This record gives sequence, C-alpha cells and structure tokens, in this order.
Amino acid sequence: MTILIDTHILLWYAKGDPRLSSSIRANLEHPQTTCYVSKASLWEITIKVALGKLDLIGSFDDFIDELPWQGFHLLDINVDDLRTLYTLPFRHGDPFGRLIIAQALSRRWPVVSDDAKFRQYSSQLITER
Repeated sequence: MTILIDTHILLWYAKGDPRLSSSIRANLEHPQTTCYVSKASLWEITIKVALGKLDLIGSFDDFIDELPWQGFHLLDINVDDLRTLYTLPFRHGDPFGRLIIAQALSRRWPVVSDDAKFRQYSSQLITER
C-alpha cells in the first residue's frame, strides 16, 4: 500500500511521540507500505521552526537526510496537485493541509492524519481516532 502522511504524523513518528498509536506506527513500518511525505510538509516545518513554534532534534538538514533512512519518500508538488487543490471545497483553512489533501486525492492514495477536517475530503483517511 502507498500512503501519504500529514506533517504532524511525520513529526510524531520522528520524535517517538506517544500520540502516534502503535497500529499507525506498525502501518508506517510495514514492509509493504510505501510512505510519502509531501514537500509541503517540509515547507510547513521550516516555517514553524523559523517562528519558534517547533524544535527539531538536530538540524533541519539532518531531519531531511534522515527521511529516506526512516523509509520515507519525498513527494513533489505537481500541476495535477494544483488542479485538484483549485477545485477542492474550502472546508479546511490550513494551506499545507489542503495541499496534502489535494495530493492524496489526485493520486488516490490514503492519507494518514489526526486532523478531523481531512475526513471531510476523503473516505481514505487513516486516522488515529
């Protein structure tokens, strides 16, 4: 299975945060699961770090360099994603979340998030709740 993960899921996984359930962690680590992280998530992380709202363990470069070692693939933003984003109903105000939703929808991939607003867009939400 191929999945796209939301920013906070990536951060919870990287930090070993207990809010990430063992079932979601097992899903992310399953050998037949291919996990993608949107570059929109990296953009969101850089902004939060710059604003002092997020501390990373180590440098941003180290964080990015670790992603492949943790089994994550980076997902570029393409024109089809933007076309989907353009037509997406405005039910979610977070621009990063909206882009991640659009990317999942345009690829027909499930998305892993704890954000209840994602449910308004996709029945393929893999959630913590």
